Amino acid sequence: MKTQLKKGFDQLDSLFSSAFTPAWNPMYQLGAMSFFFFWIVAVTGVYLFIFFETSISGAYSSIERITVGQWYLGGVMRSFHRYASAAMGITVTLHLLREFARDRYSGPRWFSWVSGVPLLWLLFASAIGGYWLVWDQQAQYIAITTAEWFDWLPIMVDPMASNFLNESTLSDRFFSLLVFLHIGIPLALLLGMFIHIKRVTAARSNPARGLAAGTLLALLAISLWRPAISQAPANLDLAVTEVGLDWVFMNPYLMIDNWGPGQAWAVLVGLSTLLCLLPWLPSKRAQQTPIAVVDPANCNGCGWCLADCPYDAVTMKEHDYKKGHRQSVVDPDLCLSCGICAGACPSSSPFRNVDELTTGISIPGMHIKELLSLTEARLRWLGTDTPRIMLYGCDHGSVVEGMASSSVATISMPCSALVPPAFVDYVLRQDLAEGVLISGCCEGDCFYRLGNTWVDQRFNMERMPVLRTRVPRERVRLRWLGAQGTQALREEVALFQQELRENSPGRMKPGVREVANG
Repeated sequence: MKTQLKKGFDQLDSLFSSAFTPAWNPMYQLGAMSFFFFWIVAVTGVYLFIFFETSISGAYSSIERITVGQWYLGGVMRSFHRYASAAMGITVTLHLLREFARDRYSGPRWFSWVSGVPLLWLLFASAIGGYWLVWDQQAQYIAITTAEWFDWLPIMVDPMASNFLNESTLSDRFFSLLVFLHIGIPLALLLGMFIHIKRVTAARSNPARGLAAGTLLALLAISLWRPAISQAPANLDLAVTEVGLDWVFMNPYLMIDNWGPGQAWAVLVGLSTLLCLLPWLPSKRAQQTPIAVVDPANCNGCGWCLADCPYDAVTMKEHDYKKGHRQSVVDPDLCLSCGICAGACPSSSPFRNVDELTTGISIPGMHIKELLSLTEARLRWLGTDTPRIMLYGCDHGSVVEGMASSSVATISMPCSALVPPAFVDYVLRQDLAEGVLISGCCEGDCFYRLGNTWVDQRFNMERMPVLRTRVPRERVRLRWLGAQGTQALREEVALFQQELRENSPGRMKPGVREVANG
């Protein structure tokens, strides 16, 4: 199931990236889009509340006046409110499924995952409360079914459904309560959303401006094309025999009708419990990886690893034996062994005058000295074909291992940000290759959140450690194509080799090169 979900999202990612470019791909910004839709719902909700009458007789008529009498503004506001709510339900659902498909819910990510479960209940409660306020036949059906659903619980002493037996039993105070709930529950939802991203470093709560502008235009277009309207007014003296349901938020009501209140409670509570337990359930992909290790002798307390860690797993303390200095400390409960910290360490430079390359922080299994040794070994095994390419890949991005050839050496690692910029300088200066290409997850969709962003900034001299100016940029290429872009990366390698051959024909004569250090 998870594999099929992942393939489906890979296809959606490719489709939207082709249509909107990766920077505007909504699939990479589902969380930010959910925040964006919430604010649209909040702003339009305030406007609608100004003209809404909180009474049995006035609720339906006031909504009709807003929709019909103010179609040019009030009607558009109501449609924005309605469609943005549905859109938020869709983006939240896709966000949950996408994080599950990509295994982004366990380890240090458990807090964001578990804290998101009650948000689903708050989101549905907020939306359903909005339907009640319209007080049409759909609202009547929702009110009666919801009351019967809650009446099934043994904690209910006074049956709620008795309030909806006929018009005479319903008072205006009921609508005052509904308005209070429809304001209070979304506020609780907003608070929960900020708690949800509390442990996420540099959390993105605003989508790209172009995507936001395009979304607003799309909402305006659909609001004018198919404005939100009410059904016939509610009448508790008459039974509702047929009602159109919203498939985004009303699907639980089909479950209640077909299976009964008890089974519906069992399914929804059981599913929520399963989601909360999911981060700790055994998984074929979820393997305990060794955490990053700090070497105090080579840690100078610069704090670059602290600044780059996406999960706040690195902190600083007083150095073990260097008075007046600091050193890094890794929290084992937060470390995901991505290696971004090792790529940020200034000690991770092959130009250091040491017998054996050591670094202040590293991850077991892919120590910097091991990465250097592997780089040199694979490049030396290349044939005489030129131009030679060193291709560094990411385990969660395009599959690079199958691209190795007589002129291309490949290495895959947990995250592309593990490669220190000094490695690129070293490979080119030692004439181990004519070009270096680094690939990984799609832009804005790094498995470790910020890996490709940090690599971009390091190579653009915006973040330490930087790629020095002496390195010819035409011989370095960064491509973030993701798992779905393996074939595109293969084509990119061929194009890169062609450009290198055309730009430096004197360096590309086969059979005349000398292997450095060979």
